[in-house]
Amino acid sequence: MPADPQRSLTSDPTRGPGTGAVEVRRSSRRRRTVSAYREGDRTIVLIPARMSEAEERRWVGVMLDKLAAQESRRVLGDSALAERAERLSAQYFDGRARPTSVRWVTNQNTRWGSCTPMEGSIRLSHRLQGMPEYVVDYVLLHELAHLLVPGHGPGFWRLLEAYPRTERARGYLEGVVAAGRLPHLSAADDDE
Repeated sequence: MPADPQRSLTSDPTRGPGTGAVEVRRSSRRRRTVSAYREGDRTIVLIPARMSEAEERRWVGVMLDKLAAQESRRVLGDSALAERAERLSAQYFDGRARPTSVRWVTNQNTRWGSCTPMEGSIRLSHRLQGMPEYVVDYVLLHELAHLLVPGHGPGFWRLLEAYPRTERARGYLEGVVAAGRLPHLSAADDDE
């Protein structure tokens, strides 16, 4: 436990290496609001002093997800996307998945990504831009895994088990698809 009871330093293993430590700062002047920002490789989360440890854990998770979503909205260019794929391959597949190209495309409206193993090319749908970082990482890993194992057999899914947020990312994408199928209400419908 840190010497200062108003500050605590934690690390969140579900966020993966490279995300850095999380420092929680409690303030007696802060009543209801929670905020967070990045400071170098550290994330600072500001919370009211009266908050319980359970509330603190919940809010830290919420704020980390919020920051990740904001950061992923800053659109990565194709070269940054390729670098990200290289880092993910090194982290989860020992660098064995080596795409020749990784790029955003605007012609994939029914798929999140695609891979052509013979060419080594990976394409991600532009619809992923603005989604949380862990979702984009999952789709990248999914396509990288196809460079190693074609198809969606047991060997393919065993590769993706290494990524701790696979199920969460899949759930997020399923929710996006389901929301797209919901009927859209017009302003006239709201008045009834």
